[in-house]
Amino acid sequence: MHAITQPSGVGSFPTLAWGEVPDPQAGPGEVVIDIAATSVNRADTLQRQGFYNPPAGATEIIGLECAGVISEIGAGVTRFQIGDRVCALLTGGGYAEKVAVPVEQVMSIPAHLSLIEAASLPEVACTVWSNLFMAANLKQGEWLLIHGGGSGIGTHAIQVAKAAGVRIAVTAGSQKKLDACAALGAELLINYNEQDFVEVIKESIVGVDVILDMVGAKYLAKNIDALNRNGRIAIIGMLGGVKGEINLQALLQKNGTIQALALRSRPVSEKAEICRAVERHIWPWIEAGLVNPVIDARLSITRAGEAHRMMEAGEVTGKIVLTIDGVTAT
Repeated sequence: MHAITQPSGVGSFPTLAWGEVPDPQAGPGEVVIDIAATSVNRADTLQRQGFYNPPAGATEIIGLECAGVISEIGAGVTRFQIGDRVCALLTGGGYAEKVAVPVEQVMSIPAHLSLIEAASLPEVACTVWSNLFMAANLKQGEWLLIHGGGSGIGTHAIQVAKAAGVRIAVTAGSQKKLDACAALGAELLINYNEQDFVEVIKESIVGVDVILDMVGAKYLAKNIDALNRNGRIAIIGMLGGVKGEINLQALLQKNGTIQALALRSRPVSEKAEICRAVERHIWPWIEAGLVNPVIDARLSITRAGEAHRMMEAGEVTGKIVLTIDGVTAT
């Protein structure tokens, strides 16, 4: 098969090349998916640069999600059949024509979605549900602050939170992205290039109950300041650094909680629990039209380097989907 590789080593966009690699095989409890589409995540760009290595034993091929058709079934698999249209949460291997994945991480596709649309969902849906609802216990009527509201995770989180009856504040770096967030259901819009989000929150709504944060160290103190009592901070990224100081007195006064949960490194059993919860809770909202894929661009997978450049330049609202040339993705 063909896959995106880095024959010249980690680094800038031109290191990504479309070349031949061995075909994957379905081991016990696994299926092989013939990939129609995958999507770009921030973790992909970090792996390309050598900052986010795959877990031990995982493929070095980039890509944390995909959609396609099952072409091979390993021993013990009964849930799916060859020919089924599916999407999957991956530990790696999405930037390829085929991938082997534990069946527990394979999901059905919501009714009426194309494979292109489905390819944009596994990573964001599993990240949002596991962090906001399984860990932070976000509840109807609470206020949620989403940093990076125009990102793939942000645009999905807005819709899921709105469907769950949550009130939503977002930060984003441009009016265009804030307008997109408003159209999806965000109520309080904050341009982080022009406004202090803590000041805006305190003046508008006093505080928030949960924060979904992909910035990390740079926002630690400000996030604590923006919390209501019993507030929770869910850290899912480190774009603003990995080390910071915490004012424990401020956190204690808020009775606050800080959690930092990775998805890629979790064992299959935990990923299975998350995938089943996503199918149970988010898929019905998608089928009802309450949550929709937000896809900014669709490129051939041979242009993966250009897709990474677009993401790192901040040009994207929602997801970038990469399609396999010649494969039907309806």
